[in-house]
Amino acid sequence: MIRQHSARIDPKRRATLDFKKRQFASPTYKQLDYPFRLNWYDAPPTAEITLEQFEQWAIDRLRILAELEACSFRNKTPAETASHLKPLLDKYLPLSANTSGAATLHAERQKDHYSHFILRLAFSSTEDLRRRFARVETALFKLRFQQDDVRERQAFVESLNFDWETVGEEEKHELAAELVASTPGVRRVDEESWFKLEWDRVPELIEGRRVFLKWGKAYVPVREQMSMVLTEFTARLDRGLLLTSRALPRLDEDDRLTPILAHLSKNFSTPDAHAADSSILPGATISAASVDALSSHFPLCMRNLHSTLRHNSHLKHFGRLQYTLFLKGMGLTLEDCIVFWRTAFKNITDDTFNKQYRYNVRHSYGEVGGDANKRGRGYSPFSCQKILTENAPGPGQAHGCPYRHFSVDNLTSLLQSTGVSDPQVLKGVREDVGNKRYHIACNRVFDYAHRAEIKKVKDDDTWGAADLDTIVHPNTYFKRSYMLKNLGARVDG
Repeated sequence: MIRQHSARIDPKRRATLDFKKRQFASPTYKQLDYPFRLNWYDAPPTAEITLEQFEQWAIDRLRILAELEACSFRNKTPAETASHLKPLLDKYLPLSANTSGAATLHAERQKDHYSHFILRLAFSSTEDLRRRFARVETALFKLRFQQDDVRERQAFVESLNFDWETVGEEEKHELAAELVASTPGVRRVDEESWFKLEWDRVPELIEGRRVFLKWGKAYVPVREQMSMVLTEFTARLDRGLLLTSRALPRLDEDDRLTPILAHLSKNFSTPDAHAADSSILPGATISAASVDALSSHFPLCMRNLHSTLRHNSHLKHFGRLQYTLFLKGMGLTLEDCIVFWRTAFKNITDDTFNKQYRYNVRHSYGEVGGDANKRGRGYSPFSCQKILTENAPGPGQAHGCPYRHFSVDNLTSLLQSTGVSDPQVLKGVREDVGNKRYHIACNRVFDYAHRAEIKKVKDDDTWGAADLDTIVHPNTYFKRSYMLKNLGARVDG
């Protein structure tokens, strides 16, 4: 008989571990107080809520975050963003000030608190989701911070107990010339007060040259308090998301929450991320044979894929995926899509096509694959944001966004080959690309190519501002181009 060591755990018995090593062994469920309208989200919620509340609260917050991201992508100003979001915030995620005396004060703040942590669970699985979530959550916090009551906001900041060192009067007068020179709008050192902290905690202020640096310390004026708060908020949220990602495997066995979280993360997209139905374009013949003719309405990314396919009779994986989903969004049926790809891949046999490519097309449309893929009818067409941020093209690949992934010379040549020859337009595109405003460059080319039609609908007052809003999806580009070039046809929607 083998004698076991006394410290060894018997697998047939329940392990009795040191209580200090048992995480979450004795969770304490309690109602949290919310003394401020703003929330630092440093303590996770512990009270019980229903599964319906869990899902609905997360969906409501996701609506706000998606709209915030869309406003950023459309290059809206802070004032335009605040105006656009106000009715949505009032409807889906209201948050009243203490001075309002609202009876729903605690319920509103509880929903805000819980919905943040629910989405933190949903968007911590990958680095891309964590980065996007942190960016839009910071934008939401900034919007609320700016709109908060001055006294409540100051009380909130004081409650955070930041380790910001206040610059004393003696040191302030010693560095008076440097502080005044580095602080726009200040003429005398007595007009302002400063904090002193590590330089790497205020990169935004350093980039804008709005602070004085000395011996690794940044001297930040009180008026720039918001920038410091936002930097600290983002840093803590990034750390929290990383810790959450490490705890995610514990949820794998929970068949109630996992499907909800997976659904939320897959639907974190801009409002324009879903493709248009072909029925919105009456009179348009969407078939395998008509793709060549319709390609004149394609955005540059899809025109590049189409021309590469016609030239090489082949596209690599990500190029096929991006183009297939775009065609699907146009309204091309699965059968026609298979015919299109089989005709395009003319240098291979039927047997090779069926073995290597046919399944991927069917999977994109949701005809094959797991139950989740079938229920979701396959993949959604890629939005501009997804094309810009994921799977950058390598040598021999044609997917991606030409405005971001092409050199300036190659981009100019491609634009000229599509009929864009105006020097001012090309100059504007180069400036946009240089400033990393790729979607603005694409919209500039669209406006040039459809300048006569846009002028007509504006003069006739047949299209509103929403119909000519900034394009953030390739299928929106196609739909709008087709509609403008076929103004004689009756188009609903």
